[in-house]
Amino acid sequence: MNSNGALHHWSRRDALAGLAALGLLPAFPALAAPRLGAAEAFSWAGLKQRALALSQRPFVPLRRVEAAAAVDYDALNSIRYRDDAALWPDRPGQSVRLFPLGKYAREPITINIVERGRARPLLYSPDLYEMPQDSPARALTAENGGFAGFRVMNPGDVGDWLAFQGASYFRTAGPLHQYGLSARGLAIDTGLSTPEEFPVFRAFWLEPGDDALTVYALLDGPRVAGAYRFVNRVRDNEMVQEVTLSVRLRADVERLGFAPMTSMYWYGETEPGPRRDWRPEIHDSDGLLMANGAGERLWRPLVNPPRTALNAFLDDNPRGFGLMQRDRNYDNYEDDGVFYHKRPSLWAEPIGDWGEGTVDLVEIPTQGETDDNIVAFWQPKAPARAGNRYDLSYRLRWLGGEPDALPLARVVGTYRGLGGRPGHPAQEHVVKLVVDFEGESLKGRAREDVTADVSVSGEVLMKVAYPVEGRPNRWRLMIDFIPRNGAATDLRGGLVCCGAQLTETWLYQLPAMGNG
Repeated sequence: MNSNGALHHWSRRDALAGLAALGLLPAFPALAAPRLGAAEAFSWAGLKQRALALSQRPFVPLRRVEAAAAVDYDALNSIRYRDDAALWPDRPGQSVRLFPLGKYAREPITINIVERGRARPLLYSPDLYEMPQDSPARALTAENGGFAGFRVMNPGDVGDWLAFQGASYFRTAGPLHQYGLSARGLAIDTGLSTPEEFPVFRAFWLEPGDDALTVYALLDGPRVAGAYRFVNRVRDNEMVQEVTLSVRLRADVERLGFAPMTSMYWYGETEPGPRRDWRPEIHDSDGLLMANGAGERLWRPLVNPPRTALNAFLDDNPRGFGLMQRDRNYDNYEDDGVFYHKRPSLWAEPIGDWGEGTVDLVEIPTQGETDDNIVAFWQPKAPARAGNRYDLSYRLRWLGGEPDALPLARVVGTYRGLGGRPGHPAQEHVVKLVVDFEGESLKGRAREDVTADVSVSGEVLMKVAYPVEGRPNRWRLMIDFIPRNGAATDLRGGLVCCGAQLTETWLYQLPAMGNG
């Protein structure tokens, strides 16, 4: 992505365009099983050494198969991976199927299986797939074809719950079984005026276990090389990935992001005015949630800005951050096709001390739902210089709800409009923001005991907090203000009682565009 909102040649939507297409046809007689190459010793320590050695050599791009450009979405939709070619079909929730090359993924990557400390590569053959006789994928032979990625099937092989494909992207369907946002291995120069760099997972090693499928990956790009280990588990109400990485920079990087996640926000409840689409809201995520090292919980609703915006939230040893889809009400989306109310939330929890840095939020303008215009990641404070090595661990939790239960009330709605009193002429130069908080900490509170703690970088004309009639656990914070002229206006608010915080801290940024 670049600062003008245009997508680079790699995008999550392109990289994963074929995920939903494969596996939709009825079953055919199985004729093939994956063949394996020669075995070699494998270990996590060995992979880290291999990545370190790779980082000390010039980057060599993956081979591109031009014939794969003819395998478009419709062609992918007619291809089915054979049932009997699945890896580990006797392990429910760990059975693996392989993606073929296609228009949006033309560079073959290496996929190995690991058993008892030995790794063997999977060899591509078109016989692994059922396809029409006239399919352009038949031009991809054992000599020039290859794999684009893989997916891990649900128990019973009805759909998948985890997929790796395209650059360093991966995602899970979450506990509500609906794909949405994605994660990736590393973010390099996201949101700058210069082109974003997309390192790739050029090789994978898959190792099944008693309660987890472990995925090892070799990351490679013009300015970085590294080793990754993902321990993937399905829990009752979430999918969990324990991620360990060791990367080294070949060259300086201006903006280096760890635990990056990529999503889409077109519009939601916050934006006033007419819509281009009939659906009330369209987004994969509606806010950035942060738990900082000082113990503060912060919620920042997402916006679709008129120009690319970067917000960097200073922190020391963060406890967690994530792009969340809090609104689970179908009526607020009215989408019975792609089910935005079921899109997963993604929460990253650092393991160990990550030190000083920033949680960065990049918001890029979009005019539709096919662009991924939201990125969040952790950026260390120290400059990212050639030769730097980073060894980090974190946990990714793909959720249908909140990452944990807190005594603080949470933000359940942010609404924007013109200032003034209802029933009176609107004040065109004034912006009104209304924030709804809900939680047990607000139940039974007297109005005179609760104070609105608000700071605004513009001129505040009115701020008031009161309980919402008929909703015993809900309070409303209302702010009228004059935004800054020619600059974004930052707001911060919450509810307190007797010096104690009752709610998480709400953050908002009104772009430098007036009240449009």
